[in-house]
Amino acid sequence: MCFSLTCSTHHPINCIIPPYMLKVMALRGDEKTAQMARTLLKQTEKLREERAEHNSPTPPPAAERGVFVSRAVTEAGSLCCPERRIHDGEFKAALPGKLIRSEGDPATGDADADLAYDGAGEVFGLFAEEYGRNSLDGAGMPLVATVRHRRNYNNAFWDGTQMAYGTGDGKLFQTFLELSVIGHEMAHGVIQHSGGLIYENQSGALNESIADVFGSLALQRSLGQQVHEADWLVGRGILGPGINGVALRSMKAPGTAYSDDLLGQDPQPWHMDHFVTTTDDNGGVHINSGIPNHAFYLFCNYIGGKSWDLPGRVWYRALQNLNNPMATFADWADQTMDAVIELTGMGSIETQMLRRTWKLVGISI
Repeated sequence: MCFSLTCSTHHPINCIIPPYMLKVMALRGDEKTAQMARTLLKQTEKLREERAEHNSPTPPPAAERGVFVSRAVTEAGSLCCPERRIHDGEFKAALPGKLIRSEGDPATGDADADLAYDGAGEVFGLFAEEYGRNSLDGAGMPLVATVRHRRNYNNAFWDGTQMAYGTGDGKLFQTFLELSVIGHEMAHGVIQHSGGLIYENQSGALNESIADVFGSLALQRSLGQQVHEADWLVGRGILGPGINGVALRSMKAPGTAYSDDLLGQDPQPWHMDHFVTTTDDNGGVHINSGIPNHAFYLFCNYIGGKSWDLPGRVWYRALQNLNNPMATFADWADQTMDAVIELTGMGSIETQMLRRTWKLVGISI
């Protein structure tokens, strides 16, 4: 869920607020809001120009990525604990800022720092305990985050090495330290270190969708929710009190997360019949991600239980085995089918349900 700032489409800086939302604010907002949106667009463009290359050209070996690592191996201690480093940006642009909480330190009493610390731990736990992955790169990389990045900053992003969170302006956005957002941004790091997906058109929309999926899984797992108990919203609670909406995106009902005079209408489709062809937003990466998002939601509801169990394992295994940075939605659907067959066997009910899922969003496999 990000506004991508790319120095190349292989190496995006991934931000939570999509560019089409900023452009609407620049057009419809009062003078102060419009200036904020234009400034944010310029800042993110500068980030793109200054972006250093971080992606590895190839994913790490399968053993490091946890492709076939069992939970028993994880419980036996093969995977390390997280190494979290939370910094205070002090409302400045420089990263990472002042270190205020390191791994193992007690809670600081600083709500933002402690939320970032706990959220990073939840996401690390999802990948380590459920999928056998040791941190975002599969090899134990430190989890670095900055809170209070810039003053009244209406965004959050993964820049290839760390997370950064603004505080919001209290009017349009009131926080970015929400677990599905934290999980989404950190999942971009997992995607980056799993071979990557070129950040444009369908492969870019898959990049966004997969990040939404794991952000949602991190939240549901932390709450102990069954599939039917989850709201399937990405970024619930981050919108300002006067905004007509509930979140940035809905995996359950794409296109319904918000409808606001200032932010515009949630543009996400749920079916290929409504696929949006555009040159904006890197070819609609935040828009068309609604289609594979909805497919994952449907699959989870067909299977029932906990979304991070079989459905999450299918999506994680598919990502590790994809090896196609320009994958289309159909390529991804095929990869998830291969993964569910590996996990449950040819002809299983889960395989049948996944095939039906993709057909329901307009993708036949």
